[in-house]
Amino acid sequence: MNRTTLSLIAGTAALAAITGVASLTAPGASGADTAKAAAVLPVERTTLLCPRPSTSDLAETSYTSFTPVTKGTGSDGQAELQAATAQSDDTTGDDTSGKDKKSKGKKTTAKPVLTPKEPGTPVTGDASGSDTPALIGTGEGKFAPGWSVQETTEVAAGTGRGLQGVDCTAPDTEFWFPGAGTDTGRTDYVHLTNPDDSAAVVDIELYGKDGALKSTVGEGITVAPHSSDPVLLSTLTDEKQTDLTVHVNVRSGRVGAAVQALDDKAGGDWLAAATDPAGSLVLPGIPKDATSVRLIAFTPGDADADLKVRLASPSGLITPAGNETLHVKAGMTTAVDLGAVTRGEAGSLVLTPTDDSVPVVAALRVVRGKGAKQETAFIPATSPVGTRATSADNSGKGSTLSLSAPTRTARVKVTASAGSEGGTAVSKTYTIKAGTTEDIDAPVPSGLKGTYALTVEPLSGGPVYAARTLAATEDGVPGFTIQTLPDDRGTVAVPQADQDLSVLQK
Repeated sequence: MNRTTLSLIAGTAALAAITGVASLTAPGASGADTAKAAAVLPVERTTLLCPRPSTSDLAETSYTSFTPVTKGTGSDGQAELQAATAQSDDTTGDDTSGKDKKSKGKKTTAKPVLTPKEPGTPVTGDASGSDTPALIGTGEGKFAPGWSVQETTEVAAGTGRGLQGVDCTAPDTEFWFPGAGTDTGRTDYVHLTNPDDSAAVVDIELYGKDGALKSTVGEGITVAPHSSDPVLLSTLTDEKQTDLTVHVNVRSGRVGAAVQALDDKAGGDWLAAATDPAGSLVLPGIPKDATSVRLIAFTPGDADADLKVRLASPSGLITPAGNETLHVKAGMTTAVDLGAVTRGEAGSLVLTPTDDSVPVVAALRVVRGKGAKQETAFIPATSPVGTRATSADNSGKGSTLSLSAPTRTARVKVTASAGSEGGTAVSKTYTIKAGTTEDIDAPVPSGLKGTYALTVEPLSGGPVYAARTLAATEDGVPGFTIQTLPDDRGTVAVPQADQDLSVLQK
């Protein structure tokens, strides 16, 4: 057998191996490459990052992990959450800017904080005090598709007292956070978590009412491998601003990012990243008893944005009196008080362009209670539920699921999983009318013991947006936290493969 024949066989085998993973069809007559989705398959690996929950000695934190049962997965797999410091090299120093951190080169290991047992049943874990670290989670095989982890913290007193909650998120390279602040009484941190074996380099940019805030301290922040750094916003600028937009841009590597926004008097919560800049945005799940709602918006482009502001209520789309439109100047953060905009009913804010579409990011700062008994939470603009979305941590009384169909009527299935300590899963189907938002009477597992997960799956109609509110009143303070429910990215489209041996002739 000659060398040419061997090369041809080797090349054909290599091509077959490539096409077995993901391959493309041959170019069409027009010369443009096309790809056909052969199948939608479950993802095989998921990484989740949970920020350090609190610096308060009074903090009580719970973690809830849940993977929905997904068709097409195998029987193997595992998932676990570990302290970021347990996966990393020991480091010296405690520099909150993330700079000048040197490794000793000694790798440490520790028992996982949480290890799920089977898809379809939540698993919980607890931690107390200010020493609870950031967590890095990896789910593989049957645990990977749609894996969700909720971090919920109760702080009894002090700055940011109340209920704080955040979904542990996947690493990425860019994040937008409209709604942060450096005003007197605010203590806001950007938490950066690096899950990888190499350092990440991050820039943090701040935009206020007059544009970009001058700062060189936020440039080139190094986040060591398998570690997490909280960056105090007030160390990046001397300016006191009520409303800021924070832009996290990763130069190299990838990180998870979330903003912890704490107030001396009005509690606090986590501000999750807003969806990517877009011309139209939906901010779902404003509590019906909200006493104050503040809209913060920012456009990163060179053009101003003019937005129509509407509220999707249970009866349809309405325009808030006195706030029919919002003008957002290019490169400047704009904020407006909407007051008690929901007026005792469920609501979602819908932003659409009045004329030309200009990409915008936005979030809501929501307050419940009055006077010294106020508590704060945030709702970032989010993407639709898509194929499926999951809320991991729910209780029988303190959970409210809000669904919105801003454009067309939608039919939705909601499933309550088995409880973490017992119970049987239950599903219900709901119809959400076009232009409305409903706080639905979500199902609860029969014989519930412990906490449970809610899975939302649109069946037909227009796009659905969802949010879940957790509430827990303590000493008269209406503690609450809100998480939006975008698609859980549990599946991926695999393009169709066609072998093309002509490539071997080139």
